[in-house]
Amino acid sequence: MIIILNESVTEEQIRHVAAKVEQLGLQPSISRGTYRTVIGVIGDETQLQSAPLAAIPGVAEVVPVMAPYKLASRTAHPKPTVVEVGRVKIGGGHLGMIAGPCAVENLQRMEAIAAAVRKSGANIFRGGAFKPRTSPYSFQGLGEEGLKILRDVGQKFGMPVVTEVVDPRQVDLVCQYADMLQLGARNMQNFALLTEVGRTNKPVLLKRGMSATIQDWLMSVEYVLSQGNSNVVLCERGIKGFDPATRNCFDVAAIPQVHKLSHLPVIVDPSHATGRPELIPACALAGVAAGADGVHIEVHDKPEEAMSDGPQALLPAQYGDLMDQLRKVAAAVGKQMS
Repeated sequence: MIIILNESVTEEQIRHVAAKVEQLGLQPSISRGTYRTVIGVIGDETQLQSAPLAAIPGVAEVVPVMAPYKLASRTAHPKPTVVEVGRVKIGGGHLGMIAGPCAVENLQRMEAIAAAVRKSGANIFRGGAFKPRTSPYSFQGLGEEGLKILRDVGQKFGMPVVTEVVDPRQVDLVCQYADMLQLGARNMQNFALLTEVGRTNKPVLLKRGMSATIQDWLMSVEYVLSQGNSNVVLCERGIKGFDPATRNCFDVAAIPQVHKLSHLPVIVDPSHATGRPELIPACALAGVAAGADGVHIEVHDKPEEAMSDGPQALLPAQYGDLMDQLRKVAAAVGKQMS
């Protein structure tokens, strides 16, 4: 950490800042420039996280040298993490291809969709049993009944399943049925929920919040990692922009940026990023080309009858065509689908 002092700082204030650093068990290194004096802090920076150094008279700015997300940082874990969901690997050159409807509806429909996406090459089946909706009057999901349907369909077609958990009180219940726990964009900073899923042994899919910076995102994942669960996959699903042409702004640059900062795998969700089926294929291809470790796509056999997010779902045939293209891009960038 570097402490930058004011131009008008006095010698007494410099000594006071240095003494404060020493009180914390760290070593101050004073460097005097023509216009500024800085104090480098040598030692374990975690000792400074709760110390209000910026409030000390004479201090202009406190600049951390290391990332505040210690466990998620590539500095602490240079090799990429490979997350296993059932027999499916995500990361380290392996692509997790997640597909399915937004919400679990009924057994027959789920079986039809699962059969189609499995045939096209999807390796993880998704569906929401609990749906956090903007309106309290919208369909909220089937709850435990939906979890049972999702589990049974996944077992029938040999696919691990992922579903969203929206409340800390639901974690144990969802763990009984799901192979992977999803935390949606609205819950990215639900710290009680992050802590609770961090105490499980289930892989976690953490979506980026709608207005979250990359550091916000990585700090949220730190909550999960700090509880002992290291099996986390990040999901870029678009952030709020000013242009209403698409549902969200697909931040494709976040993929290589997160890979630079963190060892965790990153997948993309072009369904929520764009909200428009005709844009999903291009964004999915761009995501894999940019280094994504998988693609999360909503698929429905009759979108006009879907109980949630039907307008942004691909038809099974469209998903099949996209998967053919994704295989070519994956081969070009040296990745494979589990």
